[in-house]
Formats: sequence, structure tokens, C-alpha cells
Amino acid sequence: MIIDTHCHLDDERYRDDIESVLMQAKAKGVEKFIIPGADPVTLQRAVELAELYEAVYFSVGVHPYDAHGYDRAFLETYVTHPKCVAIGECGLDYFRLPETQEQIDEEKKVQKAVFLDQILWAKSLKKPLIVHVRESSADCLEMLEAHAGEEGGVLHCYNADESLLKLAKKNFYYGIGGVLTFKNAKKLINVYPKIPQDKLLIETDAPYLTPHPHRGERNEPSYTTFVAEKMSELSGLSYTQIADLSTQNAYRLFGF
Repeated sequence: MIIDTHCHLDDERYRDDIESVLMQAKAKGVEKFIIPGADPVTLQRAVELAELYEAVYFSVGVHPYDAHGYDRAFLETYVTHPKCVAIGECGLDYFRLPETQEQIDEEKKVQKAVFLDQILWAKSLKKPLIVHVRESSADCLEMLEAHAGEEGGVLHCYNADESLLKLAKKNFYYGIGGVLTFKNAKKLINVYPKIPQDKLLIETDAPYLTPHPHRGERNEPSYTTFVAEKMSELSGLSYTQIADLSTQNAYRLFGF
């Protein structure tokens, strides 16, 4: 079995065929699904899906792009739900920054404040974090080393920065998705063998980052099979071993 630890099934692109998407994934051996709380606007849809389907879970959090609208009070109405397994998707994203240095400094300040609040919130609730790291490894590493709780979390769509491997000692896991199958993913392919096997998770980030050979299409949880196949190829473990160990890791982190 496989667990898709990061799939945005609350996205509008699944509105008309969510049932068949889940059925196709289950036919491929996908056992559970986690919808990360990246957008408060679609959070209610994530909750609805978790209540409708036994295999679907969700997290609550705010993506760094939405940091200026962060409202923890709103999120607190959902965090006690029995199928809420984590805090996030939260983190830092410096990929699209404003033009002036003053604006850049302000944007980073806001993102860091919101990220820190979610780190401490997760720590107080004893829930793991789902962390988004883009062009911000140094700051994320510093904040997580200083403030994250023993529950740790997952570095979603692990960006192959070797410095972040230090976080394995703080109970952080590494989400591996479709990027591993890309022809230009040389850095991730080279770093992959250095990730502790007991810290590997499988994800899709569906509907984004669709793996080869389906690039250009809407991503789906059933495509975790292509990720597992590539992980198997790079590690020397069988497909079944990869599926088993990543599932055990997900159970351990998220406490299903």
C-alpha cells in the first residue's frame, strides 16, 4: 500500500470527478490521502471530503503566499477535528519576492512571523508540521532547528538541499513526489540515497508536479506509483519495500 501524504483534493479541478479519482488511486494501492491546508478558502471542502471518505485526512495551515491573511482563530475551529493530522502547509517561499529591498524585507518578516506562529502552534498541540520550503532553506532550517517540537514533520516536495538533511535528527521526514521522475532532477536524484529510509514519504502535490510519463496532465494520487517505481530504481529496494517503508513512516509521523 501507498499513502499520498500531500494531495490538494480540495482543488476545483477535482470537483466533478473526485469519486473516480479516489477509486482509481485505491485500485493502484493508495491506502490514504492527506489534503494539506494550504488555502483557507478551500479548507471547508477538505473537511467535507475527510468526513465523506474514510481514507481522506486533512491538515490546517496557511501557505506562505497567503501569510498576509493569516487568521489562526479561523483555523482553530478545524484543528480539533478527529481527522486533522497536522499543521500546514506552512513555511517560507522566497521564489516570488517584491522588487524593492524594503518590500522584500517586509515580505520575509511577515512570512517568518506567520511560519513561527504555526511552528509553535503545532508544538503546543503535539502535531507534526507540513513544511513548504522554496528558495528559503537557510531560514527554514534555522527556524525549525530552534523552535520545532519533537513531533517534527515533513519537508513537502523536498528540494534536495543537503543542509536540510540535518532535520532528520529532529524527526523531520522528506516528501518525495513527481519531481524525482523529471529528466532535469539530477540534484534530487543525487541526494536521494542520502535520505534516511525511515524518513521517506511519498506524495503527489496533485494537481501539480505530475510525474513522467504524464507531465502536462492533471496530477492524481494514483500517480504515486510512478514515484515509488523511481524510488525503487534509485535505492535498490523493491517496489513493495518502498511502498511498505513509506507507509510505515507515514503512520508513524501522522499517527493514523
